[in-house]
Amino acid sequence: MGTSSDDAEFEVGPIAELDDELTVELFRSAFQPPSRGSGGTYRWRDMAPEQAVGAWESLFGWVRWFVATYQLTTSVVPDCWWRHTEIVAELYALQRAEMASYMADDAGYGPLAFHERLPHAVERLRVHTRTAGCVGLQSHKEPVLRIVPADREFEDWKLGTHQTRS
Repeated sequence: MGTSSDDAEFEVGPIAELDDELTVELFRSAFQPPSRGSGGTYRWRDMAPEQAVGAWESLFGWVRWFVATYQLTTSVVPDCWWRHTEIVAELYALQRAEMASYMADDAGYGPLAFHERLPHAVERLRVHTRTAGCVGLQSHKEPVLRIVPADREFEDWKLGTHQTRS
């Protein structure tokens, strides 16, 4: 238990200054170039086939660890997760965030920040899985790919001015 003299020695700086310092500590790696051993974070649609194979192998192993460690049910991560792009995107983001939280340049806040965000990600996964419909069927339901059509109306519209002028 602290004494009143302990409290007297504790100084609090201006809030804005503390916020900036805390932000730098929490997101230190965002302010520095990535270290060589960190690997890359890629957009799936931009990966070369060789990159995709490595990313898939890494993600598959990580998802097995993630599901077992956090005891996630198929209502959160279905067995056919790899066949649903929205679930893959969420899991890949989680994998990269978890990996980044253990980088050498992290001051120790990374794992805590990862775990603070984890319930939100799990809820998003639950929504994606429910939308996919595989769990209720107890089998994979092939997603229907929706492509937004490019039509003449849009082509004409994009040439116009869409900002209001004062």
